[in-house]
Amino acid sequence: MKIAGSTALVTGANRGFGRHLAAELVTRGATVYAGARNPDTVDLPGVTPVRLDITDPASVAAATERARDVNLLVNNAGSGTGADLLHGDPERIRLEMDTHYFGTLSVVRAFAPVIAGNGGGTVLNILSVLSWIALPNAGAYSAAKSAEWALTNALRTQLAERNVRVAGLHVGYMDTDMTAHVTAPKLDPADVARIAVDGIEADSYEILADDLSRQVRAGLAGGVAALYPDLP
Repeated sequence: MKIAGSTALVTGANRGFGRHLAAELVTRGATVYAGARNPDTVDLPGVTPVRLDITDPASVAAATERARDVNLLVNNAGSGTGADLLHGDPERIRLEMDTHYFGTLSVVRAFAPVIAGNGGGTVLNILSVLSWIALPNAGAYSAAKSAEWALTNALRTQLAERNVRVAGLHVGYMDTDMTAHVTAPKLDPADVARIAVDGIEADSYEILADDLSRQVRAGLAGGVAALYPDLP
């Protein structure tokens, strides 16, 4: 789709990767609604702040009424509790699923008719390389992102006939607050935002932002032995 002249809603746009996405879209000529639980925290020039908590159905409904001209939805809002599945706090595990799966689904269900009614457009779900491979100490996040990937695939098929393209971005570590504890190499989120928007404009269904994502994606065909070579 053409970015210039489009109208986008970016969830979780007040900081981190979401802020970079919103900035990139503005730079390319899009009108941007910046969704955040507290719109007062949105400090990016050129965007319209919108109150949006994706885990709250009433908040999602209100945002939908506020942004009726959207033809591009970017589902970026997320959580990173660091909970593992075996010993982690069940409430934290549930939060991951409520945010990445049920929250994303709620926003897509609300905005798909809007996008279709505006002549069609695109939904981009911000996924992760951890959609495809799990780290034991972040099992809740990996499980939720895997569920979001499955959601992306299912909605892609359902919404195609309504001229709504559903895409997914897979990426490894980015240098944001969520990965402040990570010592591995991290990508510049501004660079990833450019890759993501390039993918939207190219009508890509699957956007792989880095070599790690491409490597893990290729390893899916090799099954468990390829993805988890250290297993006995």
